[in-house]
Formats: sequence, C-alpha cells, structure tokens
Amino acid sequence: MEFNLFTLVFLIATLSYVVTLLWLNVRQDKAVIKSYEQVPSEFSKKITLKEHQKAAEYTQAKLTVNHFEVMFSTVVLLAWTIGGGMNWLDSIWQGLTDNILYLGIGFIISLMIIGSLIDLPFSIYRTFVLEQRFGFNKTDSKTFVVDLFKEISLTLVIGLPLIYAVLYLMGEMGEYWWLYVWLVLTSFSLLMFWLYPTYIAPIFNKFKPLDNAELKVKIDNLLERTGFKSDGVFVMDGSKRSSHGNAYFTGIGKNKRIVFFDTLLEGMDDQEVEAILAHELGHFHHKHIRKHMINSFAITLAGLALLGYLINQPWFFHGLGVNTMSNHTALILFTLTMPVFSFFIAPISNYLSRKHEFEADAFAAKHTNADDLVSSLVKLYRDNAATLTPDKIYSAFHDSHPSASIRIAHLKSSGH
Repeated sequence: MEFNLFTLVFLIATLSYVVTLLWLNVRQDKAVIKSYEQVPSEFSKKITLKEHQKAAEYTQAKLTVNHFEVMFSTVVLLAWTIGGGMNWLDSIWQGLTDNILYLGIGFIISLMIIGSLIDLPFSIYRTFVLEQRFGFNKTDSKTFVVDLFKEISLTLVIGLPLIYAVLYLMGEMGEYWWLYVWLVLTSFSLLMFWLYPTYIAPIFNKFKPLDNAELKVKIDNLLERTGFKSDGVFVMDGSKRSSHGNAYFTGIGKNKRIVFFDTLLEGMDDQEVEAILAHELGHFHHKHIRKHMINSFAITLAGLALLGYLINQPWFFHGLGVNTMSNHTALILFTLTMPVFSFFIAPISNYLSRKHEFEADAFAAKHTNADDLVSSLVKLYRDNAATLTPDKIYSAFHDSHPSASIRIAHLKSSGH
C-alpha cells in the first residue's frame, strides 16, 4: 500500500479534529460543573436546583458517551481508509462481479450495513441505558427492533435506486458528471421533503388531528393572522419512544404539516403552544427553510465539483489507502473524510442558524405574547433536561440554537 503527502495531511486533520472535539467536551463538562450548585438567577423561580442538577448530570453522561464515540469512530475511519478496510471490501466485490456498476452498488450497500452494525451498540446504550437512566426512554425492545427493520428496509427501497442513478451518471456523463448528479440529488431531496409528511413519517409514528377545540381555535386564528396555509395540525405519538417534547413543520408547497409531540402538549398551556407555533411560523415567514435548502444545495454542488477533480487524482486514493481508483471508492472516501476537513467551519453555519432563531423569536413576540414564549422555552429546557449553562466555545461548534440565557434575555429586551 502506497502512502503520500496527502496521507500526512489527512492524519494531521484527523488528529486536529479529534483533539478539538475532546477539548470542547472537557470545556462543556467544566462549565456544567461550575454552575452545578446554583440555578442561574433568571431561571431560579421556574427551575428547581434538583431539576438543574439533573440537566447537568444528563449533559455529563452524554459527554462521556460522546468521548468514547469520537475515539471509536476515529479508529473506524482510519481502519476503513489507511488501515486497508476499503481495499479489502472492494477486492471481495471485485471477485464477485465484473460489472463495475453492480460492484459499486454492492460495495456501498455492504459498507452501509457494516457501518450500521458498528454503530448499533452505541444506539442500544444511548436508548436503554443513558436515556433510561434519566427517565426519558419509552422505547421497548420490540419497538427498537421493528424501527431498525423499518429503517433498513426504507434505506434499501429508497437508497438502492439512488445509488444506482448516481454511479450510472458518474460513469456515463463524462467530465461534468457531477452536475448531473447534483441535479438528481437536488430533485431527490425535494421529492423526499414533499413525501415525508404523508408517506414516510407515518411508517414510524401515528399522527392524529389536534382534538383540543380551544387550542385549535387559537391556532387557526394565528394561521389566519400570519397568512400561513398548511395541510393540517397533527399530534404525533412521541411518547411511544421518548418523553422528550418537540414541535416541527415538515413538507413543502401545499403538503405542509404542523406537528406537535404529544409529550409537548401535556406540559404546556394553550397560549404557550400558540407561542411555540408562532416561532415556527417565523421561520417560514423569513424563508429560513428555503434559505437553508438553497445553502445546502450550493454546498452539495461545490462538494461534487471538488469530487469531480479529486476522482482523477491518484494521490487522493493512494493517500487514503485505496489501491484501485474507481467511482464508488472515490464517493465513499469523500463522504467519510469530509467531516474531518469541514468541522472547523461549523461555528459559521451555527451563527447563521442562531440568527434565524432570533428572527423567529421576534416574529413570535410580535404575533403572540413574548412572556408565553419565554415560559414555554423554560419548560422545554426543564422537561428535556437541557443545560442552562453551556460553554460558549462548545456551543459555537455544536449548537444551532442560542443558549437559554442569551435567548431569553434577547426576548425580554426586545421590547415586546
């Protein structure tokens, strides 16, 4: 196996990535410990010390698991690349078929299956040990296994045709194959976004129309005031798997749904639910979803164009431990290694995301009572055991939403 200068670049980037992740975890752990004995003053009337300490312990437990995941996933990454894992898997498929397209599909699917099996113990631990310990897990073993089967089946049904299309275009469309692949991936993303509410989400959860008449009236009035049209307001049986609460919008065009977790509705007053919904409507009013999608498509295009260059460079393959240059190994090498190189721009995307959250909060404060939004946010932080005192640098890299104190201070100072 032949290594080169790019091998050194990759190893330095990987080391920097791992060290930074672990350093950020240590900072977050210290920030949580520092405030363990006292609830921040702005939350002291609504969150007890016991609830605050539960959030701290939950955060620390997740950090401990993440420590192991970071180190283990790095070993797996190195094993697949310079450790020769991809070479080994590729050689097996080369012995099974001469058809380069079928070889590529078999290689990618088998790698995905192996990856899922490697991640399975962590998933089991997070669900049945970590979440169970803090009283959040509602998933039984049967539901877990059935979900796993559904995910694998869905991945094969949707993934196989997509992988076939991508590899076919890479092999047949010449120098600018990446442009055709981008068009296919963009169309696929839009289709999935449209199909998800009606056809995919119900595979995993049950959705029923909101049956709270008074809340329904409030929501209908809010939708009318803000000029928003949806395919309906639904309640999802989130309590089937977890006691965490949430709400979200999904879909595009006329096929849009407003979805509340049943766990969220249980702990909120009607006016607080209305305020949460107004915040989500703010994202649509400011076209945040559209902007995010455009940014995502632009980044995908840039990434594919870069891959279009790398796919012809022997040093790219050899530097990452792959002997035989091919479309499928290039695609996987790029997918595996990009997170290592792109991690350090995460604070930029998170900054933009937090800016969008402030804009959505301002919209909610304009169309509902800002105090109701503050009250609902505090309940969400409390019920989900979210830390109130994250480390600023950790948060910059990991959090797409502003921290609790900053967000609530911003709402209170907005003058609404």
